[in-house]
Amino acid sequence: MDTTSTVREQILDHAITLIMLRGYNGFSYRDLSALVGVKTSSIHYYFPSKDDLVLEAVNEYSSEVLNTVKAIDAALPADAKLSKYTKLFGRTLGDGNQICLCGMLAADIESLPDNIRHSIQAFFKANESWLAKVLAQGAQERTLTVNGKPENAARALFAAYQGSVLTSRLFKTKARLEDIEATLKVSAIKR
Repeated sequence: MDTTSTVREQILDHAITLIMLRGYNGFSYRDLSALVGVKTSSIHYYFPSKDDLVLEAVNEYSSEVLNTVKAIDAALPADAKLSKYTKLFGRTLGDGNQICLCGMLAADIESLPDNIRHSIQAFFKANESWLAKVLAQGAQERTLTVNGKPENAARALFAAYQGSVLTSRLFKTKARLEDIEATLKVSAIKR
């Protein structure tokens, strides 16, 4: 068993969780040291600076989320795709105290270097692009209500998802997240 890889993965996993809970400025290498059971110098071995660690966390998180989004069956109707996407955000919330890692870091954007900012922007753009395709499909199928261009609606929708996880955390309920999806679906009576 490669313990070097295991320690690195543990550091990264805990960093992702801490960022989702507290943001960039809400954790330190000392916190990670206590969670992983290694000295802070060991963390510096893998991630020389906090910015190196956070960039790796953003890339890991983005890859995982975007792979999950891409795995949503392309043959599904748009409203079903949107439901699966909403559930993905629900999993991000966990027990109600976590926020999308990139959404949390977007709030800290002024204290982050440009390379992390660009990775976060790429995550947002990839989600918005996928949502625009789903919204265009939904408008064509008449399963989703889309006002204006799908690209503009997708940006607003992604912002609504990000905001919903904040308010879901605040009020300790996932209902706010589910409200987002419900506002776009065309009821069966209207079809």
